[in-house]
Amino acid sequence: MTIKNFSIEYDAINSKNIFTNGDTINGRIVVEVSGETKVQSLIFRAQGRAKVVWTEHYGQNQTHVYWSNEDYYDVKQDILRKSRQVGRHVFPFSFRIPNGRLPSTYKGAHGKIIHKVKAELKQSMRLTKKAKVHFQFVSKADMGIPGLLEPQYAFKDKSVGVFGSGKVSVDVHTKQMGYMQGEAIVVTLEINNNSKRSVKPKFILYEKNSFFAQGHRKLYMHDILKEKAEAIEGSSGRKTVTKVINIPRDLPPSILNSSIIKLEYRLKVTLDVPMLRDPVIKLPLVIMLSSPKPHQKKTKKRSIWFTKLPA
Repeated sequence: MTIKNFSIEYDAINSKNIFTNGDTINGRIVVEVSGETKVQSLIFRAQGRAKVVWTEHYGQNQTHVYWSNEDYYDVKQDILRKSRQVGRHVFPFSFRIPNGRLPSTYKGAHGKIIHKVKAELKQSMRLTKKAKVHFQFVSKADMGIPGLLEPQYAFKDKSVGVFGSGKVSVDVHTKQMGYMQGEAIVVTLEINNNSKRSVKPKFILYEKNSFFAQGHRKLYMHDILKEKAEAIEGSSGRKTVTKVINIPRDLPPSILNSSIIKLEYRLKVTLDVPMLRDPVIKLPLVIMLSSPKPHQKKTKKRSIWFTKLPA
């Protein structure tokens, strides 16, 4: 007989439909058949894994594909063994996400990290039916990162040439390295402009994506936001500039706990000096998950349906 519908679905636990370490996912596997159907087994699985792949070309005729996989967990539960099914059946499941250093859900230019629940229905002499759905997992903040809550500081100076003779220097201070999504970064600059040129402070928050495979690394960077401050006129001496940069609330948290994918953030501060190479300072940032609000309304369901599958 024919399996008419086969799906897996789960309940959201908060308004953002985000799960983290130690959360329990409750859901159902739905099987609907026309007539009596023999089932060898119905299996529930939960998996977390990462995959990296990219291609590089050497010369005109040489091409190499770099790839790597990483598994974080693979939990398997037997739901049903050797039975005859008629009509529509709903099989509940409950899965607790492991604690530990699990990287967050991620999709980038050359790799991805996925967390999913799936169901596999096996019948004798027939192809295994599969249903799956990905869920959004965000790792809890790792408060053990060295320097996470410590003040950040950097210094840069530059001699300005003959026609703008003098020197420009800048000290950059931030309160800490770690911030929650949506939090504000207060950046303080101490600028000493003893040249004849004006300088304009600029700020760039950018992400740094690194992919690792077979001893090689692929790097991809992307600017998230840009800000600027008022120009500091030439020969103005020491000035203090304070800039507040708001981290986007939907900015994905840093990924520092995978060996094949890293998502890092940097705050780049530059002094725009006309006709000269700008002094540049980069400070590392760690973005952490802000706690989503508990789900107050009726639980939402996410599912993938496979209809009218062949017998």
